[in-house]
Amino acid sequence: MDFVTLGELLIDMFPAETGRHFSQVTAFLPKPGGAPANVAVAGARLGAQTAFIGKVGNDFFGEFLRDVLRQENVDTRGLRFDDDARTTLAMIAQPSAQHNEYIFYRNPGADQRLRPDELDRALITLARALHIGSLSLSAEPSRSATLQAVQWARAAGALISFDVNFRPALWRSPDDARAQISALLPHVALVKVNETELELLTATNQVAAGSAQLLARGPQIVIVTLGAQGSYFRTARADGFAPALPVTAIDSTGCGDAFVGALLTQLTRADSRELDARLPAALRFANAAGALTATQRGAIPALPTYPETLALLAAHNVAIS
Repeated sequence: MDFVTLGELLIDMFPAETGRHFSQVTAFLPKPGGAPANVAVAGARLGAQTAFIGKVGNDFFGEFLRDVLRQENVDTRGLRFDDDARTTLAMIAQPSAQHNEYIFYRNPGADQRLRPDELDRALITLARALHIGSLSLSAEPSRSATLQAVQWARAAGALISFDVNFRPALWRSPDDARAQISALLPHVALVKVNETELELLTATNQVAAGSAQLLARGPQIVIVTLGAQGSYFRTARADGFAPALPVTAIDSTGCGDAFVGALLTQLTRADSRELDARLPAALRFANAAGALTATQRGAIPALPTYPETLALLAAHNVAIS
């Protein structure tokens, strides 16, 4: 197994119209989503062997999401069904192609109710990497399940990948989010943030200074995504910037997840001693996957394949080897 993702699998309710705030949207269209699940699908479409661990409601949406993952060749043996909570819904408004607004129907959602005893330990320990987000840290028992999975994966020598993916509406306060995220940083090998999350954790929006702060807290690799400008990495021995590829963006949903899935697909194919050397090319590949995702609406429906990603890179004469 190349990598396993753990966290939320949910229904994204997309607005019938873009360029409008919630009060102006007339209808919503259901599409499969959830950041860790998106990452698993992104990896599978790019040629990686991936699996998803999480919990959905024992309802129509939960069954639909399981079927979507299976159709995308994502291993679902770690998926659990909850009889007492519904599959989470994320209502989305899109005032612009670069900005989404979210309201989550989750009180609690099934994804929050994943317990440590429901984890598939063998699946976790067989993977080369484990990827998690911060939303599973926002409540119990999913927080304990996440921390248990990280402990098992680290003991097995897996790379631990962490996308901060901060959603203010799902935390009691920014301070609570900051505390839970910061507590996990010493236990992960790779942390990915955007500019807003960098400032949340370091009190600076300066990429070089903020990434250095995060690196000092324990991770071996810090990745900062910069939207239309590209992405940046920092390790103890090197740092670098990969420019974005120009596309006509219509929806930013899932771009970061495509980026992470592409990045992990590249890094899990490299020897751990070669990660520094591999990072610049991996970021270029990940930038391409994220850019292509922005050209279609939805998260999972928009994720690109390996040939599509290579074609965009070739069209701009960008090498990844």
